[in-house]
Amino acid sequence: MVAGRHARASPPGSMSVATGRGPATLADLLTNRIAATGEEPAYRHYDGARWRAWNWYAAGREVARARAAFAASGLRRGDRVGICAYNTPEWVFCDLAALSAGLVVVPLFFNDRPENIAYCLKDAGVRWLFVDRPPAAEILDCGLQGIVSFKETRGVASFRDWLAAADGRQVAPADHGPGDLATIVYTSGTTGRPKGVMLTHGNILANVGALLTALPEVAGETHRFLSFLPLSHMLERTVGEYVAIAMGAETVFSRGITELGEDLKIARPTILVSVPKIFERTYGKMQEELKASPRRQRLVAHASALGLAVYEGRARGPERLLARLSDALVGRAVRRRLGGKLRYVFLGGAPAAPRLLGFFTGLGLRFVQGYGLTETAPVISCNRLSDRDLASVGRPLANVTVRFVNDEICVKGPSVMSGYWNLPEATAQAMDAEGYFHTGDLGRLEGGLLYLTGRAKDIIVLSNGEKVAPADVEQAILQDPAFEHALVVGEGRGALALLAVSDTADEQQLRDRANDQLHAFPGYTRIRHVLRVSGPWTIENGFLTPTLKVRRQWIEERYAAAIDALYTAPRGDAEGRPAR
Repeated sequence: MVAGRHARASPPGSMSVATGRGPATLADLLTNRIAATGEEPAYRHYDGARWRAWNWYAAGREVARARAAFAASGLRRGDRVGICAYNTPEWVFCDLAALSAGLVVVPLFFNDRPENIAYCLKDAGVRWLFVDRPPAAEILDCGLQGIVSFKETRGVASFRDWLAAADGRQVAPADHGPGDLATIVYTSGTTGRPKGVMLTHGNILANVGALLTALPEVAGETHRFLSFLPLSHMLERTVGEYVAIAMGAETVFSRGITELGEDLKIARPTILVSVPKIFERTYGKMQEELKASPRRQRLVAHASALGLAVYEGRARGPERLLARLSDALVGRAVRRRLGGKLRYVFLGGAPAAPRLLGFFTGLGLRFVQGYGLTETAPVISCNRLSDRDLASVGRPLANVTVRFVNDEICVKGPSVMSGYWNLPEATAQAMDAEGYFHTGDLGRLEGGLLYLTGRAKDIIVLSNGEKVAPADVEQAILQDPAFEHALVVGEGRGALALLAVSDTADEQQLRDRANDQLHAFPGYTRIRHVLRVSGPWTIENGFLTPTLKVRRQWIEERYAAAIDALYTAPRGDAEGRPAR
């Protein structure tokens, strides 16, 4: 065991709520915000007919109404309530009201499989559930005491009526503090049953405060968020909900992924919380559009390269002038597609390819890439605005201590979970005797910056003993827009194989195109076999987690016979088209 390498960032500054000088509960964030800027815009949402807006005073009134409705429904401190709906102001009002009443919120991904939602509801002992669509039979069979819909839904009480039934009733916030349980968040997990992560008010507040301390330039500005990642995902909830309240930023709720492009132009956000997959898709679409004009393709590539040189401090006088001209011609046009005012993209959920970040950074976007897990509420590290290394996931937050055990990242601090719900053995496996949470991710720390190098359990060991981090190989392959999804396999085999979702039918061509992206990798990472599989891979059909990560073990099990066939094909086929 290697336990001697430690890193600790500078102590938290005056903005940190982890020091005891800030709010005691998450609901206090809203109380403080109303007192500071009550008349300022808080939320905007399209209700199907028009865009509606709330200022902070109006948001506070809705939260107070919902708190009274919880009391009228017989819910008491410590009871669990579930929210399984798309992002809306009502989602936030319900969350904040439940938290202020001392209830425990269980957020659930609205597009998850019904049997998975039902498992989480039963495991957490949820009493009331809030939805925005007709609940499936599996959910109705969970012994819930009440179901309320944010939208008009046949056979389900409406949120409007639920609130109205308690109008006129005044209910004070519960007497609770930072050590009380705030939420049970079920990990999306790429393998096995999800685990309920228990986070206290103090866990999440510590993360909010440390983020504001890490990015004072951002915190001191006026901002507008566009919310589209599920609020059931802890990155969106901590940054897109709680940090936004702490900053006094307006949040516009996107109508959905299909309308995201249009909503960016309507909302014109200054901050976007995203996952790399969104930018991988944007990059792929741009490359397909540019294929028709090689001249434009070269112009965009050149503009990006010049902009990146300026960002990294490599550009000299003439290059800097040329970069400004290129930005006026190309960069602004790209940024207009994102609303024209986007200043920062908070990026997490999965590692992002440095080349992908470099392309968009060169066109004028500024990524604040971070790293974390649900179990850490969620941010462990993030890049500061002065950092310029796109391969890094930033510096550990001020109240987080990082150490490495056999290269595995282990963290300790006030934002680390109190444990897994009903799973003491799993908690004991994840937390060591010194209170460090073992992330399962491999990494290294250089110059104060954290770099991810793979997953402790996702390393492929070839039959010759060579080790491959499949996520890195897949990231590189996905830079070619011919690939919609890619999954590398080969544990215990003599060479790597690739499962690909692509419109290109020729598997030999796919193999060659994949290997063209791997020229910087060692020779043993070359793809020997390709299996083109049907797509798309989506959350709904089980191939992706709610954070758009591939469910690696599930996919490998599904295609086990076909993968075996790749390696048992005659030698001639193995070098070309795989056996099907």
